[in-house]
Amino acid sequence: MNPLSTLIEKFSSLRVLVIGDLMVDAYTWGKVNRISPEAPVPVVNVIKRESRLGGAGNVVLNIASLGAKPYVCSVIGDDATGETLQGILQAAGLSTSGIITEKGRPTTVKERVIAGSQQLIRVDSETEAPISAASSKALLEQVKAWLPEVDVILFEDYDKGVLSADLIQEIISLAKAKQIPTVVDPKKKNFFAYSGATLFKPNLNELRDGLGLEAAAIAPDAIAKTVADFKAAQSFTGLFVTMSERGVYMDFATDQLQIPAHIRQIADVSGAGDTVISIAACALAAGGSAAQIAELANLGGGLVCESLGVVPIDVNLLKKEAAKI
Repeated sequence: MNPLSTLIEKFSSLRVLVIGDLMVDAYTWGKVNRISPEAPVPVVNVIKRESRLGGAGNVVLNIASLGAKPYVCSVIGDDATGETLQGILQAAGLSTSGIITEKGRPTTVKERVIAGSQQLIRVDSETEAPISAASSKALLEQVKAWLPEVDVILFEDYDKGVLSADLIQEIISLAKAKQIPTVVDPKKKNFFAYSGATLFKPNLNELRDGLGLEAAAIAPDAIAKTVADFKAAQSFTGLFVTMSERGVYMDFATDQLQIPAHIRQIADVSGAGDTVISIAACALAAGGSAAQIAELANLGGGLVCESLGVVPIDVNLLKKEAAKI
């Protein structure tokens, strides 16, 4: 068995705490045969509707698909979408005990209308307002209760208000005290709030926007210095940048490497970042090297792009493809 396959086998013994913004990805599938007489827009005849876990929820599904045990901590609304979300988790055999319901808060839902293989429109219902102080306190208490049980903590930040700078730093401090690695999938609002994290994983656009950089700073000949400088400034052990068709760049401890993208038939890039961060967190917790973490996460991100919609990684397909490397 090759080293990557051996690493994947270790995932089944891992317990992963996912903290962040849960949401529902809703899909309306249909056919278009005519243009509306009311406006120059297509009329979609609905064939089926489906609701899936999105945001941090898709990461939870990826963790479970990889064979690890996910623990999920989040705050949602006391609405029908929130009930749908919890129902999807329960139907997947996943616990909802770490989910806090906040009265009056809407649960994020992203509705996609798809005709054939073409997405026509997306409608988002959400808030970016911070969760209440009471919800934040309850979330922190749940994290503290689970710390003795978990092998890695994964922050899945979508800028929807669950994570605040103070909460992030408190959890990172608690994790450090127990020598639990922390992995971050960031967005812009809290970009500088994760100092001291073990592994920070932005994509190229998030790195540019988060740091307010010109395009030249993330060009192929400049990415190594940009990453090294930010890694040092934030005291990360590692910084892992996904770069779409340019592959991935990893600067972890004293190792720096770039891995080219795998050539794939791209159907949909939605959710690829969730798969990448899930694999990276598991590979890190399983003791993978910088090269193994980057290679396996890069491979998995490419594989899910071959499927339409947001779907978790197929671990058997990942094993099969990893055996070829």
